[in-house]
Amino acid sequence: MNLTHLDESGAARMVDVSEKSVSVRTSTASGRVLLSEEAVAILRSGDTPKGDALGVARIAGIMGAKKTPDLIPLCHPIALHGVRVELVVVDEGVEITAYVKTADKTGVEMEALTAVTVAALGLIDMIKAVDPAAVITDVRVEEKTGGKTGDWRRS
Repeated sequence: MNLTHLDESGAARMVDVSEKSVSVRTSTASGRVLLSEEAVAILRSGDTPKGDALGVARIAGIMGAKKTPDLIPLCHPIALHGVRVELVVVDEGVEITAYVKTADKTGVEMEALTAVTVAALGLIDMIKAVDPAAVITDVRVEEKTGGKTGDWRRS
């Protein structure tokens, strides 16, 4: 297997994408924040102590996607043409889904994963006084489209 992020000596490197074609690329990632029954009830009522927890988490996720190359050392800075973060309160906590789109030379899987993770962190920051035991779990890519390798979807 050829690992593109390693040079001939095995050292980490940023992949040169200058010769790649620009194409429309998307990625969807998901994750969950497991919460106590009390925290779920407070989120459903909208009476969180710090304010609009879900709104803050959504904006945090969008900002996280935009800052991915600042956080992940070998990610390319690319233009994001769309980022959507959705949070749904369920009995066990909150399900988070991020959709990211670009027309560029490399994919947006890391941006989608970062959006989910930062949204989860933003939610925990807003709800930690109610539930300090919140857990981020199941963060994963669900699908990607575009690029040389084409489309992929989790089965």
